[in-house]
Amino acid sequence: MIGPPKLTRFEKARVVGARALQIAMGAPILIEPPKGFSSPIDIALKELEAEMLPITIRRTLPDGTYQDIPLKWLLEEEK
Repeated sequence: MIGPPKLTRFEKARVVGARALQIAMGAPILIEPPKGFSSPIDIALKELEAEMLPITIRRTLPDGTYQDIPLKWLLEEEK
C-alpha cells in the first residue's frame, strides 16, 4: 500500500467536504440523521464514522503511479 495504512487528515477533510457537498445538493443520506444534526458536514462526518461511504482513495506518487484504496480498508486500520 502506498502511504500510511490509515486515512490521513487531508484525505479525511477531502472526503467529508465532497460528501457534504453531495448532501447539500440533494444526495440521499446513507444513515439515519441524528436529532439536532442539520449541517451537511455533521451528517458527512457521521457517515464516515459509520463506515457507510462507498468511496475509493487514490494515492499518487511523484512518478505518476497510483493506487486505489477502498475507504473501508483505511478506516479498519484506525481501530
